[in-house]
Amino acid sequence: MEEKKRFKIYKIIMLIILVSFITFLCTSIGMYQYFIHQETANQSIFKSTFASSDIDKTLSKYKSIIDKYYLGEIDENKLKEGAIKGYIEGLEDPYTEYISKEDMQDYLDDTMGNFVGIGIYMVKNTEANKIQVLAPIKNSPAEKAGILPGDLILTVDDVQYTAEDMSVASNKIKGEEGSKVKVEILRGTETKTFELKRENIKVNPVEGKVLGNQIGYIEFSSFDEGTAEDFKVEYEKLQKQGIQSLIIDLRNNGGGIVDEALKIADFITEKGSNLLYEVDKNNKEEVKKSEKDPIIHLPIVILTNENTASSSEILAGALLVF
Repeated sequence: MEEKKRFKIYKIIMLIILVSFITFLCTSIGMYQYFIHQETANQSIFKSTFASSDIDKTLSKYKSIIDKYYLGEIDENKLKEGAIKGYIEGLEDPYTEYISKEDMQDYLDDTMGNFVGIGIYMVKNTEANKIQVLAPIKNSPAEKAGILPGDLILTVDDVQYTAEDMSVASNKIKGEEGSKVKVEILRGTETKTFELKRENIKVNPVEGKVLGNQIGYIEFSSFDEGTAEDFKVEYEKLQKQGIQSLIIDLRNNGGGIVDEALKIADFITEKGSNLLYEVDKNNKEEVKKSEKDPIIHLPIVILTNENTASSSEILAGALLVF
């Protein structure tokens, strides 16, 4: 009897030990998983924080200051647009620009060659920190008033603008058809003021004529949508007049749609000729080639100057190599 009692006590003790061991084991596994999970979470937080750029941290800091102290109404969209614009301007590259959604339609209108304004092409003169007139559009209010390539725009309606403000100044120069705008320019050391009436600018930049000695001459001031087809039409007109050579005038042509320049090069170069090499920052190369047989078989002279840029340079380069 005594032995059975001791055996029973022994089983109870062993059961308690076994339960304790199992409890300890389960607790250990649970704690291990917990700490592994926490470490993974902490690593994720650390990586996320580490991956966050300094600009994010800086903007967050200033956002906190604005939220705390600024008394006026806060437009988050304007703040975001301003931050993006400033970030891009930090590149200090005159050919890299941020265009907001609101300004995009104006940009497309300019590219396609239709807008209401005074009719000038503008570029950033970073050396003078001024907006420079690249060229007035043919028969535009600007050309009729006497605005010339190289003129520096000082003010628009008595508001001063710098090179960084070119998009804003461009929008100020545009407006309703028939309304007036005052533009102050610097030409050399002389300051001139023009009061111009805005017009619906019909950009038809391709013009051709026959010079002496049966020399054809074609001039255009930008590569807009349809420029290549207009060039072909002008050339065919000159061809019917018996030209024996051709001058293509790209002076003061600031460029535009690259495909239009390549189409014109395609009219002149042999099929399969290399027209444009493009190499990105990862050294990925793309080659654009002439796709059709040429339609122009005359000696050609290309005129350029310091204001020949972008698509104009591509066309001149393609023909020079050819």
